[in-house]
Amino acid sequence: MKKSRLLLILVLAGINFISCNKKEVELSDPLVTNRDTLVNPADDFFKYANGGWFKKNPIPSTEQSNGIFRTIADTINNQIRQICEKSAQDESAEFGSNKQKIGDFYASGMDSIAINKAGISPLKSEFVKIDAIKDIPSLVTSIAHLHTIGASPAFSFYLGQDDKISTKYALFLGQGGLGLGNRDYYFNTDEQTVKIRAEYVKHLQAMLKLMGQNQAGATSIMKLETDLAKASRKLEDLRDPIKNYNKMTVASLGKITSNINWNSIFPVLGVAKADSVIVGQPEFYRALNTFVKSYTLEDWKTYLKWDLVNSYAPYLNSTIEKQNFKFYSTVMNGVSKQKPRWKRVVGQTDNYLGELIGQVYVAEYLPKGSKEKLLEIGNNIRDVYADHIKKLDWMSEATKVKALNKLSKIVMKVGYPDKWKDMSSMKIDRKSYCGNVIQANIWGYKDMINKYGKPVDRTEWSMQPQTYNAYYNPSNNEIVVPACNIIVPGYEGRMPDDAILYGIIGGSTFGHEITHGFDDQGSQYDENGNLNNWWTPEDLKKFQAKTKLIVSQFNKYTVLGNKHINGEATQGENIADLGGVVMGYEAFKKTAQYKNKEKISNLTPDQRFFLAYGYAWMVNIKDEALASQIMTDVHAPAQFRINGPLSNIPEFYKAFNVKPKNKMYQPDSLRVVIW
Repeated sequence: MKKSRLLLILVLAGINFISCNKKEVELSDPLVTNRDTLVNPADDFFKYANGGWFKKNPIPSTEQSNGIFRTIADTINNQIRQICEKSAQDESAEFGSNKQKIGDFYASGMDSIAINKAGISPLKSEFVKIDAIKDIPSLVTSIAHLHTIGASPAFSFYLGQDDKISTKYALFLGQGGLGLGNRDYYFNTDEQTVKIRAEYVKHLQAMLKLMGQNQAGATSIMKLETDLAKASRKLEDLRDPIKNYNKMTVASLGKITSNINWNSIFPVLGVAKADSVIVGQPEFYRALNTFVKSYTLEDWKTYLKWDLVNSYAPYLNSTIEKQNFKFYSTVMNGVSKQKPRWKRVVGQTDNYLGELIGQVYVAEYLPKGSKEKLLEIGNNIRDVYADHIKKLDWMSEATKVKALNKLSKIVMKVGYPDKWKDMSSMKIDRKSYCGNVIQANIWGYKDMINKYGKPVDRTEWSMQPQTYNAYYNPSNNEIVVPACNIIVPGYEGRMPDDAILYGIIGGSTFGHEITHGFDDQGSQYDENGNLNNWWTPEDLKKFQAKTKLIVSQFNKYTVLGNKHINGEATQGENIADLGGVVMGYEAFKKTAQYKNKEKISNLTPDQRFFLAYGYAWMVNIKDEALASQIMTDVHAPAQFRINGPLSNIPEFYKAFNVKPKNKMYQPDSLRVVIW
């Protein structure tokens, strides 16, 4: 998944473009004005391409980062705000209509007086249920119930496509239950992580006090979570789909968790009769089996109440919301000031009712022809990908046939869904913001679990058209590129040149997502989306040798003095970044701009292409957030998503005169060439 992209408005087919002479383009060309020309591009292309913009646009106190994604998010959020406010002001909206749901959800979130008056009361009925726990059976069924209303204590549970039988839905159990999110936060000994652990205990104490609970419970919560973390796999170990695929019958699961009656848990989870389950990390469940006995029921009750409130903290009274912000945003990510309330509520309305908002966004804000233009670029990228595979010198003809077959069958879902979800059963009103979030979570859970036993719906989308992101789903062998990826900041009212289109939309979007089908994980799935080895043994060894090179390359990168990038954990995204920029460049070479060697703003086509790719990852991030990212994220920091792939590309060396003395230089023996 691309995780971040770029925008502002690429007006397309069906729109009258403003003609610009060369002088006008030069005066308003972000590829020129964003640069820091005091930096040698051969030493740090990230800073050269974007440093000028960073100097003029410091990170706001309300944000953990600033750059292309923030610019785009602000644009989209302003549009969503208009949708929300218009809906909230429409008193004639019929109850149950999309407009009524959007308007009431937003209005309830903006009513801070009612939210503060309600305090923690929206969760009181759940507190009563937790207090009623009297033994291990009622404990584990309570844990299951909390998963159905938006909390996530003790473990993770979801329904998805079976990795080996992609036509069927399966039940998945995995590790989870950590308030700090990632296991390494509980064990790393560097100064910053030690400080975060200490602050976390203070945060637990403060939250328990606000919840009306004994603050001493913070110690037991921390101890329980540390034990759960100890039984959890590291981030990089979660990347192996085979080792994390352990399918077993419910009876077999019961043998390794004798204290947990899954036959009583699954009905609570909404599954009347479960025949099998895929357990990601069996050792985690063996440990959990001991914890339900070794920790007292009072310890568990305290932990469950904490997990519930932690899940709903942003929707409760201001004291709880601010305490939640203080720890998770300020301590962990360096954000010192909350966003304005409207921004927070707009974000949550879009998060929970995005399918409804998306319908308005497509009709009223999306430039006509966006879907068609995106698909055109995507197909061009796929064509050059096929050419590349045919010419690979390390892959046998037998494997090439299978790779090309998989490539040809990649489904491109572009723009927006042809069919929207039916959300008519979700009940939203203006009485309670937290209550509305609970209802939305219950609806979302039921929407997921009701698929069990039904045919897989391959038309379904997991993102909204107004979400600036994209993803590859290996089980469907599909890429999904929402409509707003068409936006390019700084080119409002005119068509960007092809170097920009193929550097950003072609390379960092379509090329990136298609490559996920052939990264260290995606390459293990066949053309039908099944976990199935389609490689010859010799070709697989050659491929893995190449992926080890990119792991080694990124392991050498450091941030904040001595914190190394996790090359193993980030390799899938790094492979996708490299494949994306290579394929974007190859597709760009087929354009008239490239063939005619057309200069714009005194930049050659190659220079513009690589600057456009740098623009795609124009992100400046606070130190605290950067430290968190390298521990918890499978994406490398933005500077290495630019400098890393480009260090492997000879055409980049030529365009910016990279020599052995320069920091971007890598000797031929270390340059990574995969796809």
